[in-house]
Amino acid sequence: MKTVRSLLHGEIIRAVTFVGIGFLALFLFFDLVDELQNLSRLAGQGYKLQHALFFVALKIPAHVYELFPISVLIGCIFVMARLAQSSEFTILRTGGLGPLKALSTLMKLGLVFVALTFLIGDYAAPWAERQGVLLKTRFQGNLTVGQTGAWLKERQGRRHFAVNVRSFDGISHMENIRIHEFNEEGQLLAITTAPLGKVGAGAWQLQQAEEKSIRVGAAKDAVQYTAAKHAKLDWPTEISADMVAAAVLSPDRMQTWELFKYMRHLASNQQNAQRYEIEFWRKVFYPLSCLVMLVMALPFAYLHFRSGQIAGHVFGGVLAGISFALLNNLFSFVGNLQNWQPWLTAAAPALLYSAISLLGFWWMVLRQ
Repeated sequence: MKTVRSLLHGEIIRAVTFVGIGFLALFLFFDLVDELQNLSRLAGQGYKLQHALFFVALKIPAHVYELFPISVLIGCIFVMARLAQSSEFTILRTGGLGPLKALSTLMKLGLVFVALTFLIGDYAAPWAERQGVLLKTRFQGNLTVGQTGAWLKERQGRRHFAVNVRSFDGISHMENIRIHEFNEEGQLLAITTAPLGKVGAGAWQLQQAEEKSIRVGAAKDAVQYTAAKHAKLDWPTEISADMVAAAVLSPDRMQTWELFKYMRHLASNQQNAQRYEIEFWRKVFYPLSCLVMLVMALPFAYLHFRSGQIAGHVFGGVLAGISFALLNNLFSFVGNLQNWQPWLTAAAPALLYSAISLLGFWWMVLRQ
């Protein structure tokens, strides 16, 4: 069985690599064409061709993460169909490769694909995304959200804080920061503004900060206003750079652990975290879709192919993989709108296609 396992794993890995490189080259070509438009627009800021090429190269991990499951499906379908057409798989079955052994052999390789997908999506892709953002901000300025910037909320004991960041470089530096402090009754207690700031460990380091406070005395009319300026001011907070980036960037570019912390942060401050909870569970279940793709491809090994039929079956498998990707995105949007259970919203497409694949595999095995 070691020889059979090496044969199947080697063929599938080579096919998946070939398909992945093809898809990656296509996506990078489109990215480069799109990025060439910035050469003339940002030429005055020193943006050159080497910067555009480097920015496009930084998108490789994200594309690999997105394309890996469908590359696994297409590559495995091609291998299974080719083995069936040449009767090699029939010989392997005669030599003792039963249905469950074939399934377990693919699942072992699938676990490697799952681990690789998780590592790329949780470490390589977020890091490359940050580097790309940092590169772009050198030429076109910091990230902004509309005209008001990003808004965040935090609770510290009996105080509530509403924080506004107008622009962020995606790493740690912020501009035009406003921090509004309220008590439990919703009364405004203080406003702190700073033109520049940096996210540190457990605190924001504000520069040239101006703090305006309102203190209400025992009498209702006894209101005291105070103002103070600080060259440097440390504001203690648990809002990290990833949380600020999450309010500016798409949450699918965050690490799973950082996304979980931001989700808990929103929930603890009575904010709607539905979108981030769905994205968190998507990042948990998305690597497992490689197993689903392998299960979908295995029944092709039990088909009887004639000359010229293999292309049609492979094309049908590709359409099934594309439909899985579309359904995965559709469930995310609909689940967010309809307030479905986040984990079920993220897992439903994989569970549905796994059931269909196992049913097809069971039917194909019984036919033999």
